[in-house]
Formats: sequence, structure tokens, C-alpha cells
Amino acid sequence: MNRKKVRLDEYERKVEDEILHYRPVSQAKRAEIERSLDQANEKKSISLRLRKYDLEKLKERAEQEGIPYQTLLSVIIHKFVTDQLIDRRSLIKGLQLLKNGNIA
Repeated sequence: MNRKKVRLDEYERKVEDEILHYRPVSQAKRAEIERSLDQANEKKSISLRLRKYDLEKLKERAEQEGIPYQTLLSVIIHKFVTDQLIDRRSLIKGLQLLKNGNIA
């Protein structure tokens, strides 16, 4: 049987090295953590008006991604509010400036 050797990154190696030091949390602490996670992941229904064109394009993109359009919209909003949404044009412009030595 062919087995490939898995390469771990630094974080994964640290976890593997420290696994023997694992100590389970108390039931009370576990319940508190689970409550916090449930609250953070709680969903709220909203009503939203979009341009017909934008909604059609959103649905097309969602279909290309293989996910429901409401899920795609939720992901976009989450990335925006957590500063993870990247504007392609700004990224390309920044890379060009770096390449040309215009940014230190």
C-alpha cells in the first residue's frame, strides 16, 4: 500500500507536540463555550430589497459556486464586516505598484 508522508505546518506540529498536555474542560465551562458559539452563530431573518439585475447576477454566481444564493450573500456580508472581502481591482493595482517599486 502506497502511503504518502503528510507534511504538517508549524501550527499543526505544535498541536501534535502538545496533544499529551490536553486537559478536558469542566462540563460547566464546556456548556459556557457552547452557549457562546450558539449565540455567535445565531441567524436572523431580514427583508432586503435588491436591484433585479443584482439579484439575477447573484443567483448566477451562486449557481457557479454550487451554493444557494442566500448562502452566498451571507458569506459576502460576513467577509465584508470582518474585513476579509478583497476587491480584485484594488489587489491588482497594489500588486502592480509593488512590482513597479512604487510602494515601499
